Amino acid sequence: MKTWLVTGGAGFIGGNFVLAHVGPDVRIINLDALTYAGNRDTLASLNGDPQHVFVHGSINDRQLLDRLFAEYRPDAVVNFAAESHVDRSIDGPAAFVQTNVVGTLTLLEATLAYWRAQDDTARSAFRFLHVSTDEVYGSLGAEGKFSETTPYAPNSPYSASKAARDHLVRAFHHTYGMPTLTTNCSNNYGPFQFPEKLIPLMIQKALADQPLPVYGDGRNVRDWLYVGDHCAAIHAVLERGRPGEVYNVGGEAERENIAVVTSIIDLVDARRPRADGSRRTDLITYVKDRPGHDRRYAIDAGKIRSELGWVPVESFETGLARTIDWYLSNQDWCARIRDGSYRGERLGQGSGSQT
Repeated sequence: MKTWLVTGGAGFIGGNFVLAHVGPDVRIINLDALTYAGNRDTLASLNGDPQHVFVHGSINDRQLLDRLFAEYRPDAVVNFAAESHVDRSIDGPAAFVQTNVVGTLTLLEATLAYWRAQDDTARSAFRFLHVSTDEVYGSLGAEGKFSETTPYAPNSPYSASKAARDHLVRAFHHTYGMPTLTTNCSNNYGPFQFPEKLIPLMIQKALADQPLPVYGDGRNVRDWLYVGDHCAAIHAVLERGRPGEVYNVGGEAERENIAVVTSIIDLVDARRPRADGSRRTDLITYVKDRPGHDRRYAIDAGKIRSELGWVPVESFETGLARTIDWYLSNQDWCARIRDGSYRGERLGQGSGSQT
């Protein structure tokens, strides 16, 4: 049986990864600080599962990290832990530096000490997989795609903090020989995403017949990646990726933001039509653009496709339909976020819960 230490495993992508991979052959030690976007409700189906041990704590806590390594002796670390919302980074960049940079360094140092203490066989098999973003590359023009060799050019406090930690991961491989892997993904969407993000925000506001705020002219372009496809890519890199390498993960689904919003309207209208039958396009409201808003992202995922055989299963159309159906069927999950009750029942849930 494999044991993985997953950090940030109560968040959106981390939570989906944990749900997909806990099982008879994989035990997951799930470390999450439960900041505002950490949600134990996401992991409710794992309550009582001995293969899932939830630990409430921070990657900034070196003593806790050392204890977890000593007690559970993981075969791999998968690092999702991060502050991850651009708008919040503009208002308060210090928290992003503390978690994304200082926290990642603390986790790397604890991992290095643990890895060095293993025998040759365990050291050779061990992996540290670091999950990052395409935003570290900056903004594209109308043509081209980000590759693994694209120079870094972050444009927000969030992306700058993510870029810094990517460089730390690279440095720990080249300086100490630690077997690291890095993935840089495009925009994720899917079940359990915190509703401040574009797609779940628009779904909830459309259902409530509230204005749908669209930044600027709505022509910013993102490459959309269904979270289940992303989790499968991370697993492929963890199992078969070459230590020291970076793998870009994209959904091959470039869309302008306004096109995403209108697609959401179409699907919501079909599933929850207004009483008068009118379309919700009248809710679209253009608002002042975000400072430093990158114009276009697009990922060249050729390397992970050719080396590891990964390709996305979901098209944007099928993935978006699945996502909307999930939110429609899980309004209680959304309501607990809206009223804040998800934060009041954080501790003491599930098997192996620790504080």
